[in-house]
Amino acid sequence: MTQPQKGICAEPNLHAQYLLLNVVDDDSEAVRAKLARVLDIFEHFENEHYEAMVTGVVAIGTGYWSDVYPGLIPVELKPFPDMQCEDRSAPTMPCDLFIQIRADRMDICHAIGIEVMDLLRLHVELVEQIRGFRYLDGRDLNGYLYATDNPRGMKRRKVAIIGEDDPDFSGGSYLHVQRYRHDLRRWNALSSRQKEQVMGTTQEHNLASVEQNPSSHCVRASIAAPDTAEPSLVKQGMPYGDMLSQGLFFVSCCASAAPFKAMLHSQIYGNGEGDYDRWLDFTSAETGAAFFAPSINFIREKAKSAAASDA
Repeated sequence: MTQPQKGICAEPNLHAQYLLLNVVDDDSEAVRAKLARVLDIFEHFENEHYEAMVTGVVAIGTGYWSDVYPGLIPVELKPFPDMQCEDRSAPTMPCDLFIQIRADRMDICHAIGIEVMDLLRLHVELVEQIRGFRYLDGRDLNGYLYATDNPRGMKRRKVAIIGEDDPDFSGGSYLHVQRYRHDLRRWNALSSRQKEQVMGTTQEHNLASVEQNPSSHCVRASIAAPDTAEPSLVKQGMPYGDMLSQGLFFVSCCASAAPFKAMLHSQIYGNGEGDYDRWLDFTSAETGAAFFAPSINFIREKAKSAAASDA
C-alpha cells in the first residue's frame, strides 16, 4: 500500500522549521538517494523522541522535478500561480526543494534541520529558513484562530492525498507555500468591530460575526469546495516572527493543485464586484512556490533504482 509522507496530514505541532533550497549541482542521482535518507532522519528522530511528535515533508519544486525524477510528471504540477491586482499580489520565489520539519520540541526541529543540511550541503544552497511556532491556542498573530476550516480526522487524507485514481503518484500531495508579512501596527490600530469586518468572525470564539461581508477574509479565503461545502485544502502553515518582522508561513496540501489557485484568485481578484480579501490590506505575500510531495514509497523506490544503475 502506498504510504504518504506523515507530515502531509499531521495534526498541528508546537514548532516548525521550513527549509527552502536550490540544487546547485548536476548529480541528480545523488540527490535522489539523499532525499530518501532525509526520510530516514525523520524516522530516526520520530523513534528516538516519540514524545516530540516529529513529522516531516520532502517536496520537489516544479522546475526541478524533471531533473531529479525524469519520466512521468504529476499531471497538475505547474508553476506557482503568479497573480496581481492593484496593490495585491502573490509573487513567486521558485525553489527546487522544500523541507518541512515539525515537532512539539524546538530543539528537535533544530537538530533535524542541522542533520538535513549536513546531508545535503554538497548539493544545495539555502534560499530561506523560517521557524514557525504555535501562537496561543492556535492563532495567527492577528489574534484570530488559524485554519479552523481544516478537514478533520480521515477527511484530511481524502482532501490532501492523491488516491488510486492516479496510481503513478498515489500517496502524493500538491503543496503551495507563501511567506506573508503582517503589518500588525496598522492592524492593532483597528477597533474590534473593524477587525470583525475584515475577518468576518468573532475573535474569541471564531463565530460568524454580524459584521461579516463579501470582502471578509473568512469568505474570500474559504477552502470549502463550492459543490459540496467540504474543505478542499489542508493548511499546515504557522506564525513566525521576531522583534522586527512577523507574519505567517502558509503551507497548503491537496490532492489537486486547483483548490489553492481558486482560493488565491478569490482573495486577490475577489468576486468581480470589488470585494477582495480585506485582510490583504494588512498582510502581504513576499514569496510563493509550488511543489509536489511524493509518497514515501516513490522516494525510496527511485533512490533504489538510482543505486541499482550505479552498481
